[in-house]
Amino acid sequence: MSKRGIPFGVLAEFENPADLMDAAAAVRRAGYRQFDTYSPFPIHGMDDAMGLKPSKLGWIVLIHGILGLIGGIALQVWSMDIAYPVHISGKPYLNFPAFVPVTFAIIILLSAFGVFMGMFFLNNLPRLHNPLFHSDRIAKATDDGFLLCIEATDPVFSEERTTLFLKEIGATFTETIPLEAPDKSPGTETGTVK
Repeated sequence: MSKRGIPFGVLAEFENPADLMDAAAAVRRAGYRQFDTYSPFPIHGMDDAMGLKPSKLGWIVLIHGILGLIGGIALQVWSMDIAYPVHISGKPYLNFPAFVPVTFAIIILLSAFGVFMGMFFLNNLPRLHNPLFHSDRIAKATDDGFLLCIEATDPVFSEERTTLFLKEIGATFTETIPLEAPDKSPGTETGTVK
């Protein structure tokens, strides 16, 4: 079954960062939850305007760090006290100050793995293709464009109402993004200018 006629969402462009932040807050107040903003630089306060919760990445790193702490101490206690007990110069078997360098290294190693794998998990990676790349406008987000996309998976989404709503809140350009690549025959234009 072809997904060519199924929309991924509606992409809208705004004049400047303030308009984009106001639009994100308006979209959130209107009940939309599946939307994202794109800009060439971070915009302070955008997380609050979008209603984003704090990232879970810190908790993932903390859990991996605790596992590294427990694993590092357990490895050394097992190897020095249980598997290969060697009594050296009257020092105790459980010499915790000597365990610090190895334990610290394992904490850092597992925390780094936690950051790497956590970012992959939280960002839904690997994602080999994003339907937003069907639009030529998305490239402006790396230079001078301030864009907002409401996805079709949102329960409030309706292509016509969503497009009209985005124009009402100040979008200078709106475009329906298809789930699959559109036919690139000459003379076809999918976007609308306000």
